[in-house]
Amino acid sequence: MNAANLQIEGLLMAVAAVNRCLVNKEILSREEIEQALALAEAAITGDDRAIEDLTPANRDAVAFPIRLLRAANAREEAAEFAALTRSVGRNKGRYNDRQ
Repeated sequence: MNAANLQIEGLLMAVAAVNRCLVNKEILSREEIEQALALAEAAITGDDRAIEDLTPANRDAVAFPIRLLRAANAREEAAEFAALTRSVGRNKGRYNDRQ
């Protein structure tokens, strides 16, 4: 695996852990984190991004980190990276430019 991919994997898991900590310390709720991540995903996958000539696969690639963090946020306990990536793949839905 590419070293950059491993670094991104580590960073995502670190952010997921920080998010869990924020929830456990009652600084933010899961719902507040979900709302922030949903807004970020909408900004990345929205119609404005379509004019940048990104393919649907590239838009999915850009949205993947947010989707993974949303999947991690939806769980009570920490999950392994592989389990979270499977969850993202199952739940991502259709490309936003396809009916």
